[in-house]
Order: sequence, then C-alpha cells, then structure tokens
Amino acid sequence: MSTEIRLSRSPGERRVALLRDGTLTEAWVERPARPDGVGDVVAARVAALAPAMAGAFILMPDGSTGFLPESEASRDRRPIREVAQEGQLLVLRVTRAAQGLKGPRLSARRAPPLTAREPGLLERGPDAAQRLRAAFPEAAFLADDRMEAARLGASYTPRAFDDALEAEFDALALPQAPLPGGGTLHIETTHALTALDVDAGGAAGSADKLAQRRLNEAAIAEAARQIRLRQLAGAILLDIAGLPARERALLEEPLRAALRPDPLAELLGTGPLGLFEMRRARVHPPLAETLHGPLTRGLALLRQAAREAAATPHRRLALSAAAPVLAALRDLPGALEEFQAGAGHPLTLLPGEDGIHDAP
Repeated sequence: MSTEIRLSRSPGERRVALLRDGTLTEAWVERPARPDGVGDVVAARVAALAPAMAGAFILMPDGSTGFLPESEASRDRRPIREVAQEGQLLVLRVTRAAQGLKGPRLSARRAPPLTAREPGLLERGPDAAQRLRAAFPEAAFLADDRMEAARLGASYTPRAFDDALEAEFDALALPQAPLPGGGTLHIETTHALTALDVDAGGAAGSADKLAQRRLNEAAIAEAARQIRLRQLAGAILLDIAGLPARERALLEEPLRAALRPDPLAELLGTGPLGLFEMRRARVHPPLAETLHGPLTRGLALLRQAAREAAATPHRRLALSAAAPVLAALRDLPGALEEFQAGAGHPLTLLPGEDGIHDAP
C-alpha cells in the first residue's frame, strides 16, 4: 500500500493529510499558536483531591483545570491520597486534550523523570506531522513550506494540496458525507454521543435487496473512514438503511474489519434497536471543534490572501469580513505577522463582505 503525507502551511494554520493508496485516511488541522497539548510535559499543582472520582484536579500552567486519574498517578497505581496532596507540584504528561466542557487528562506514570520548581511547560508534544512521520517513516512526505520541509525532512513542493484534497478538507466541516449510489451519511455529535445515520437516497424503498446490501456495505466503509478523519470519539452509534435484524448482523464483521486500521476504534456490537455500537478513545479534539467558528473562515480568507500575494508580489492586499472574523484573526497570535513576513507588507483588515481585494 502506497503511503503519502502532505502538509500545507498557511498563516496561522497547518493542515496535514495522510493518504493510503490515494485515499484520504487522516486529516489534521492545527493552529500552531494554540496546540491541543497532547504529549506535552508540564509541571502543575494539585488543586484538589477527588477520591470519589478516583483522581485529582490539577491546576494547569495556563490556568485551566485538568484531571489526573488515580490509575495514572503512580506506577504502582496506589490510592490518590497516598501519592498526591493539595498544592503539590507534579510533573505530568497530557494524554488527552481538553474537549468540549472537559479539561485535559493527565498522567504522572507516563511522564519523564524531570524535576521542576514552578509550574510551566517543560516539553512540547509532537504535532500531527511529527506523529505521522514517526508512524509511517517510509511514506513520501511533501510540504509546501520550505521551513516545514526542513523541520520534518520532507520534500518541498509549491502546492501540497490539489483541488480535490482542498475540497475533501472543506467537506469535513459539513455534517454529512456522500455515499456511492446517491446515498448520504449524516453525522450528528452531541455531548453524550455521536450518531451516524445512513440515508439511502434514491435506493430507499427499492425491492432490490442486493442493492440495499451494497449501499450499506459502502456506508459502513465510509462511516469507519469518516470516524477516523473527523477524530470522532466516545460513544458512536450507526444506523444503516433498512434491512431486518438478521441481515444487519451479517454486516457486523465487515464493519469490524473497516474499523481495524484505526487503533482507537472498537466495535462493541449491535444493540436492541439494531444500531451498531462503537467506542473510540478520546485523545485529540474532534475536527469539528477546530473547524467551528469565525476563526476558521478568517484563516481560509488569510490563506487565499497569502496565495494572491505570492502570485502578485507587488500588490498590496486587504481582507474584508464580518467583525467577529476580523477579531478572531487579530486574536490569533502570529497569524497576521506570518502573512506580513511572507508578503512583504501588512494585510489591511476591513469590515464588509468576505473577500480579498486591493488595499485602499
């Protein structure tokens, strides 16, 4: 199987794609100024012991609150009261990013033997490109930024993402994915779980049982792919289109096989409602959290501005957008400065309809 890693860098953002035999398998969108923190080693203080929750709350160096499970507080997994006390400074590794309303998950057991005298970041965890480079050392690696290429030992290319790959990344912000044959996979995430529903489209109500079977086989393969691409996690339910319970059971093994390449995912079985029940470990935030809000639109416009500036170096540009979009760009450290460094001039920000045009 051919494997390729592609990295596209634009002001304030880094996008990374893993392709296996030409198919997008993993998609990562990172803002380097705001890393998710997974893999970081920090010195942080115990804010409060929580024996009833089998752990302790930790005051992180940035002021947020993390959680140290009792099972991760010591190598011999002693009760939390025996290994930690309030106010104590601990060296911890972040094993799960903050997600939704929950803070980061921490581990003392997996932290390196470092010492610290005050709270702070001791070691930064690997970013997506570094993780993929380590997992697939023989993969072809292309990057459209010379500094990123040098940092990662990748080959430089003027454009790492073609139009098709750009469109696939854009589609990951949508709550549905198309299926072969005209069907649609709907994806809805709540605080409690993620639900995936197969809409048969034109095949709905068809008397051709083989057509329904083929549609659902395509749907479970795409569901497994979308779960990994979007970094969905926690409880996941999949409702396929039609089929009685006995025939649904025949699709359990194909779904298990489709999930097998994803080390974080597990098929638990089929529940009494005929829904496939899955579980995926929470590590990095779901992609929807990153792609939500005015900053995503602002960075897309900034990416467009950077391309236009590269194509017409002597042109001074302005970016116009709604006030929340402009505010989000100004609040992201380094993004506008990165544009200025590449273009050779600052970008003028103006309120108005989304667009890139000549500066006044």
